[in-house]
Amino acid sequence: MEKQSLAASPCSLGLVEETKKGPLLLCNGAGYPTAAPDSSLVPMVGSSSACAGTDKKGGVDTGAGTGYPEREMWTRQMDFIMSCVGFAVGLGNVWRFPYLCYKNGGGVFLIPYLLIVFIGGIPIFFLEIALGQFMKAGSINVWNIAPLFKGLGCASMVIVFFCNTYYIMVLAWGFYYMIKSFTSSLPWASCDNEWNTPSCIEIFSHQDCSNASLANATVNATVNGNMTCAELADGQSPIIEFWENKVLNISSGLDEAGQVNWELTLCLMAVWVMVYFCVWKGVKSTGKIVYFTATFPYVVLVILLVRGVTLPGAYDGIMYYIKPNWTKLGEAQVWIDAGTQIFFSYAIGLGALTALGSYNRFNNDCYTHTHTHTHTHTRSYRNKRKSRKKQDAFILALINSGTSFFAGFVVFSILGFMAAEQGVDISQVAESGPGLAFIAYPKAVSLMPVAPLWAALFFFMLLLLGLDSQFVGVEGFVTGILDLFPGKYQHRYRREIAVAACCLLCFIIDLSMVTQGGMYVFQLFDYYSASGMTLLWQAFWECTVVAWVYGADRFMDDVARMIGYRPFPWMKWCWSFITPCVCMGIFLFHLINYKPLTYNNVYVYPWWGEVIGWCLALSSMLCIPVGVLYKLFRAKGTLRQRWAHLTSPVWGAHHLEYMAPDLKSLSSLSPDTDDNRVIIFESVM
Repeated sequence: MEKQSLAASPCSLGLVEETKKGPLLLCNGAGYPTAAPDSSLVPMVGSSSACAGTDKKGGVDTGAGTGYPEREMWTRQMDFIMSCVGFAVGLGNVWRFPYLCYKNGGGVFLIPYLLIVFIGGIPIFFLEIALGQFMKAGSINVWNIAPLFKGLGCASMVIVFFCNTYYIMVLAWGFYYMIKSFTSSLPWASCDNEWNTPSCIEIFSHQDCSNASLANATVNATVNGNMTCAELADGQSPIIEFWENKVLNISSGLDEAGQVNWELTLCLMAVWVMVYFCVWKGVKSTGKIVYFTATFPYVVLVILLVRGVTLPGAYDGIMYYIKPNWTKLGEAQVWIDAGTQIFFSYAIGLGALTALGSYNRFNNDCYTHTHTHTHTHTRSYRNKRKSRKKQDAFILALINSGTSFFAGFVVFSILGFMAAEQGVDISQVAESGPGLAFIAYPKAVSLMPVAPLWAALFFFMLLLLGLDSQFVGVEGFVTGILDLFPGKYQHRYRREIAVAACCLLCFIIDLSMVTQGGMYVFQLFDYYSASGMTLLWQAFWECTVVAWVYGADRFMDDVARMIGYRPFPWMKWCWSFITPCVCMGIFLFHLINYKPLTYNNVYVYPWWGEVIGWCLALSSMLCIPVGVLYKLFRAKGTLRQRWAHLTSPVWGAHHLEYMAPDLKSLSSLSPDTDDNRVIIFESVM
């Protein structure tokens, strides 16, 4: 190999000395050596002072000070697995997948779903984790792999910030319901409350009216007396009235904010405090908490399934869930729903998976099967200890999709019971989203023996399902922010301050969602800011940049350096051709079939509300093209030179450690000798 020799400096000597101590870092961890056009590592040039100042002509941005802490690592690999499970397995698995499965042909829906899992879900899921592990950086700095496209990192930060802001409202609602469950009788089970209207009906059967010969026939609709069929048609369930009149106290539209619900505000504050103390100390504490928050919901789901299948009507509900309707396969919407559900449930494009992967050991096998690997360049591997690697990407994908399918049995066994109790078809009680969590489920538990116990158990599960997704999302956002200020802004409590600032800012924005018009604001965020379109757009550019700008074969080589072998070529084909085409196809279908946002299919948002929604969506989507144009405009030289310079990777200190030849032979050099010259080898990259 070609060698390059340069005079030693305190900074460069620190490089060699660090090799003897453990993982190799630049002297303060702040600077990254830039890459030459041929992708070799550019030698580091030391300054006259100890690692102070910045080389404006290229080389290392050295920062100041030598006390930069080494990047945190997961205490054990299972912490990483459980964090990914907690983040990816969330409320969407319980309230969205079962509904889509029923809506799109039952068991037939699994065909497009599983197909898109293998051509879209797993490849991008693995890409984001591997990219974070390889670059050892959060969602912004990870795109030092192709600096021209750092706008991808900014876009993911915007999306995950919006998600953190509005997603927690579901937890606040769940917490509110859980508190209200600790009573002898559930408040949403009766019509004798202050928030109920005269049209509230507790128990009724629609078939009584369908069998009546006259429209004004009377039925014994409530415990309070008889009602006509016309009055029955206009009746409201106490569950819906509790949700809309008590919890939301909903106004007439987006333009009527109304008063703040202080009970809900306190619940929101309590949930944010829980999130803060889950995240403030970093992955060391987060990795422990997720063992409970990620596993306990499965215990509750099993309990609810056992209870659900013993209820009358459960069999009909489950058969309705899995009965195949083969004609649905010919409908484009079925395939679109499968694609969007994959991107939602796998948490793709948010940058949080990248942040979680960045805390892995460089040699962790984030791909598949048990593998033994040794590394002789660092102290931790000099003993040639064998370590069993985890089947990360495939295990996590299996858990995610398996949870969705399993939750469907729980949901539809209870919906079958509800349909049997009310004497209606299951299609009339099957709902998605908040309607399922806060209308269908409360109705189901109110009909069970010992209803408050089941209600508290369900909403505790709902809280945990959302809580781990929430604090891992906050972790991903804070990691990206802290990575932007590595060496110069060291502070003992800088992480705690950053987490507190993030939580406080989101809480202030959330105050608009605890007003009487808050539900309309919530839907704006949900429909536009982190919609299928924004995630598909993000995933398309991620695959394109890695496969065509950096190079799919090149990244496969990088993965091989980490895990010891090249992944199956299917990954490369997906990144290069299949996945970008799938993402762009679904994206264009969404755009062509765009429908204005409505609430309950009745209230249509005003034009200015849609403008706000599109501003939320474009605030992330435009980060990518605007970032590219800005960097090209600011660079110097011809367009080809600008492109070559801006697409050359910026390597981190750990790349010198793992991808350069052994530097141990240089450790005997003394700062006093004339032969003190630090050798930096050209990277094998």
